[in-house]
Amino acid sequence: MEILSQLITANTHFATFNLNKTPYVPIYALAQCHLDLSHTDCLLCFAASRTKLPRCLPSLSATIFFDGCFLRYDIYSFYQESVSPSLDDVKCSAENATVENENENDAVDGFVESVGYAVGNVSRIAVEKGGGFGAVKVMGVYALAQCWESLGRDGCRECLDKAGMRVRRSCRMRKEGRGFNAGCYLRYSTDKFFNHDDETGDDRGSSRLGVMIAIVLSTTAFLMLSLFAAYAAYARLSKMKEDRNNLGLYATSMKKSCLSFKYETLEKATNYFNPSKKLGQGGAGSVYMGSLPNGTTVAVKRLIFNTRQWVDEFFNEVNLISSIEHKNLVKLLGCSIEGPESLLVYEYVPNRSLDQFIFGNCLFLAVF
Repeated sequence: MEILSQLITANTHFATFNLNKTPYVPIYALAQCHLDLSHTDCLLCFAASRTKLPRCLPSLSATIFFDGCFLRYDIYSFYQESVSPSLDDVKCSAENATVENENENDAVDGFVESVGYAVGNVSRIAVEKGGGFGAVKVMGVYALAQCWESLGRDGCRECLDKAGMRVRRSCRMRKEGRGFNAGCYLRYSTDKFFNHDDETGDDRGSSRLGVMIAIVLSTTAFLMLSLFAAYAAYARLSKMKEDRNNLGLYATSMKKSCLSFKYETLEKATNYFNPSKKLGQGGAGSVYMGSLPNGTTVAVKRLIFNTRQWVDEFFNEVNLISSIEHKNLVKLLGCSIEGPESLLVYEYVPNRSLDQFIFGNCLFLAVF
């Protein structure tokens, strides 16, 4: 996953990587962001999808769809797999579309026809224009299609045709529909959901006058709101830069500290968090017994929290608790913040349980 994030650059939203080391099973991985995402949003989406992977382990394969990116790993080369009976799926919104027409049957037929035109046009654009991406608006319906770049044109067409057919059949009169296939992603909605200048395809209700009015209104709106948009963008970038700098200072400080452990070291110490090493389970995470390279036996806690606010509190707590020594407090030896999850390293106390500390002594301090 770390190598994939390095391969996703400002010029590409797609990356593959395979790892084949004896005696382990081979691992093939693919990451793809939709082309309407910026590089920053792509990396954020990829990072969010990575946080879901621990829920899939130790499964030999996993597929994660987000409304902006796709992540998959498996033990065989699936890069040119367009459809899969076991993976392909469709999801429809619970809310029905709102249509205005005195004749209910005409309203239903009109909406279904609009969805069909939108899905058909966006699939055609994604296949014919290259890149496997398309975004359109047809008669009030927005649609987006994205094929993985490892597919050829024929594979992309096959994937989108199947996804479109299942979406139209399963999501009749639904406000939104999504098709998740092995090689592509397809979505339609009555609300605009993508960051792209959508194309108008076969919109029979439009006219030349309507197009001119739309251009004039768009230009006027652009002139009126350009300053506000520029300010909002500047404020957002400034905030993101400030957050990255603050997080970087925290991380640099922690890495230079004697409290910092490498994630790989703790992973190996616990035999890759083997269930046989598990000491217990709490509300904040699981605890495993581990043996460091120098022979020291420790207790390693895998934390489940992963928010920005919690990161700040996490650093503060580590610095505070590590300086406290008490006979009734298990000593905190350090932590790890470099891997896909945060870890705490405690002194290992053999042959004693937590209830002995609670009921056998007067003092008790709960940490995390």
